Amino acid sequence: MTSMLLTQNTNVITRPFSFILGKILEGIFWFLGLFTDYPSAGAAIIIMTVIIYLLLLPLTVKQQKFSKLSNKMNPELQAIRNKYQGKTDQDSMMKMNEETKLVYQKYGVNPSGSCIQLLIQLPILWSLYRVIYNMPAYVGRIRNVFYPLVTNIVSSSDKETLTEFFKDFSGYGYYQKQFTNDLFGTRTAEGIQHTENTVIDILNRASTVEWERVAEKFPNLVNQVNDASTELGKYNHFLGLNIGLTPSFVLKSEWASDTRNWALIIGVLMIPVLSALTQWINTKLMPQPEQSNKKAEEENPMMSSMKTMNTVMPLMSAVFCFTLPIGMGIYWITGSVVRSIIQVVVNKKLDKIDIDAMIKNNVEKANEKRRKNGLPVEQISSNAKINAKNVGSAPVESETAKKARIDKNIKESTEYYNKNASKPGSLAAKASMVKQYNERNNSGKKSE
Repeated sequence: MTSMLLTQNTNVITRPFSFILGKILEGIFWFLGLFTDYPSAGAAIIIMTVIIYLLLLPLTVKQQKFSKLSNKMNPELQAIRNKYQGKTDQDSMMKMNEETKLVYQKYGVNPSGSCIQLLIQLPILWSLYRVIYNMPAYVGRIRNVFYPLVTNIVSSSDKETLTEFFKDFSGYGYYQKQFTNDLFGTRTAEGIQHTENTVIDILNRASTVEWERVAEKFPNLVNQVNDASTELGKYNHFLGLNIGLTPSFVLKSEWASDTRNWALIIGVLMIPVLSALTQWINTKLMPQPEQSNKKAEEENPMMSSMKTMNTVMPLMSAVFCFTLPIGMGIYWITGSVVRSIIQVVVNKKLDKIDIDAMIKNNVEKANEKRRKNGLPVEQISSNAKINAKNVGSAPVESETAKKARIDKNIKESTEYYNKNASKPGSLAAKASMVKQYNERNNSGKKSE
């Protein structure tokens, strides 16, 4: 039975990640098994989460560096947006895009860099969630706990009996599609495997009361039921909690009990509370807009949305961890703690960086690239003279001076293009050809 694959992640994108993460998790169980007969699934989740976030560290650092630099760039980007506010003509849009691009070049930031890093991390973290949620599908030690009980249950029951019996179990809603699959309940080798996998998935989420119902339904298997339930509890036991149960279920059960276990009630309530608290700390450690730029934050819808999300996310994490198995709460809390530690280290590192020296280096690289493409370098050099450390307190440029500066840049750029238009293969030459074509085309339309 150790080679059987249970209900693993079947998503085309995340399935390979889940397979690899499953192997890592099984390796962690093997390592912990060197010290104890029943490795704690809770401890394995913590170790697994730390390992994955350490592997993602380069991407995380890049993403947080982007956030840090975005905080420095936002005043300049907001100034550009204000400058062209209300101007919808093509000329103004092109100038705004060009000036925005120059700011990104100056800071050495790719506008889509943060999104790319997030898109890479998301399938990995989602796969990690699936592996932890369906642990028996990836860890042979836990999977074997359910045999021979599951084999005997499936062999002695038909499709209708199993569906009717398990539909009131707490895990039925999540695995309902597996019961409606055509393979469920069939007697082919593939059908039996699918049916056994489904029963294991349900029993892995079963509460103590639900295990007792299994014993009542199959009295001839009561010893196997007790053995499987007891052994599974040893794996799922972590700091006095059964990580396979949800805080909401435990709280409801204990509250209805005549002998309430207050230590257990407090323990399960701490899961959503710690989840919200660590998530809140995590958001507070993220780069925040400087006080002098609060107006820019209010004028920028994206920044305002991020602020709202930072407020809502801790509350959402508390709700999720109250309704999901405790094991998922442990994963969530561990992830927030690791991210917070990484954020503190990255913040200290970025605070030591000389932003002006970095900008100067980025300007030199960008100008070298523009020279190779036959483009002028004056504009980005002009933008690069802004001191990033004093950007919030920079003197306000008068409208007359601003117009004179823009006209000067346009004139110099035009002269540069005209001078280099005859250079074969340069972008200036290509731009000149396009311009001449458009002029001829427009002239032809006017003559008609």
